[in-house]
Amino acid sequence: MNREQIKKALEELRKNFKKRNFNQSVDFVVNLREINIKKAEDNVDIFVALPNSSGKKMKICALVGKELKEKANIFDHVIPDDKFSEYSDKSKIKKLSKSYNVFLAQASIMAKVATTFGKVLGPKGKMPNPKAGHVLTPDMDLEKIKNKITSTIRLKTKNEPIIKASFGKESMTDDQLIDNFTIAYNALVRALPREEKNINGVYIKTTMGKPVKL
Repeated sequence: MNREQIKKALEELRKNFKKRNFNQSVDFVVNLREINIKKAEDNVDIFVALPNSSGKKMKICALVGKELKEKANIFDHVIPDDKFSEYSDKSKIKKLSKSYNVFLAQASIMAKVATTFGKVLGPKGKMPNPKAGHVLTPDMDLEKIKNKITSTIRLKTKNEPIIKASFGKESMTDDQLIDNFTIAYNALVRALPREEKNINGVYIKTTMGKPVKL
C-alpha cells in the first residue's frame, strides 16, 4: 500500500471530521480472509513500535526484585517481590489490573510473578510479555523502555478474523499518521501466513467517525 493511497484516505477522513471535545484516536480496521482463528498458526499477536507517539498516557506497573527496586521508580507504580505476599487476595490483583495498562517484570523473578499475579493478569492479556519488551534486566535503560511503551501497539486477532488498532491521534500531521500506518500495516502483512493474500479490506476511522476504505 503506497503513501498516496493512505494520504487520500486521510484527506477524506478529515473532510468529514466532526469536531469533538477530545483528541480522537485514528484507528485502522483490517478484515482478514482465509484465516482460521482456531488454529494457532493463523492467529496474529504482535507488538509494533511506531515512529511517532500519539502521546497516549500509559500507566505502568513494575514487578521487580531488589536489583531494580530503586531504578524502577520512573514507572507509575513499583511492587518489589518482598511485597508480593500482600497480593494473596485475588480482588486486590483485579483492582491493580484495572489501574494499570502495562505490567513489567524483572526476568529473574518471572516465576514468582506468574505464581502471584498470573491467574488474574494472564486472562486479561496483561502478563509481562517478552515479545513486547516487558521483561526487564538490571542493565536495561528503563527510560528508553518507558518511551517505547507509549508508542507501541498490539495487533491481535481475538474472536474473529479482524485486526483493530489505534495508530495515532487526529492532532497529528498526515505525514506522522502515514508513517505510523505504514509501519503497522507492513508488520501485520509480514505476520500473516499468506501475507497480503490474507487481507480482505482495510479501513481507517476516527473514534466517533465513519470508516473510510483504502
